[in-house]
Amino acid sequence: MTISTKINLFLNYKQYGKDEFGNKYFIAKKIDPVLKKRKRMVLYNGMPEPTKVPPLWHAWLHYLIDEVEIGGEDYVWQKKHLPNLTGTDYAYRPPGHISRGGVRDRVSADYDEWEPKNN
Repeated sequence: MTISTKINLFLNYKQYGKDEFGNKYFIAKKIDPVLKKRKRMVLYNGMPEPTKVPPLWHAWLHYLIDEVEIGGEDYVWQKKHLPNLTGTDYAYRPPGHISRGGVRDRVSADYDEWEPKNN
């Protein structure tokens, strides 16, 4: 975090909350004259990676909800939030991907060469 970010946070924002990944969320002390709302921002824990923002906090940052209920009800169908795994060893690689041998099963959409029949 740069010194200017620290100064801006200290002067213009107050901490609103923190998520399970250690990201800190801030809300402006004054209402923005253009937006007519208080600005909201996130300070990432570690590398700035937007996919580390859980769904409830994402909704709060984008003004979809006004308050975040910590420890709210988890539904059976809900999965735990995962950050973007692209570029890591845990990224999804479909069958036929070069790192999985490069061979995939044949499918109906594959091209069949036309061969003339000799009569």
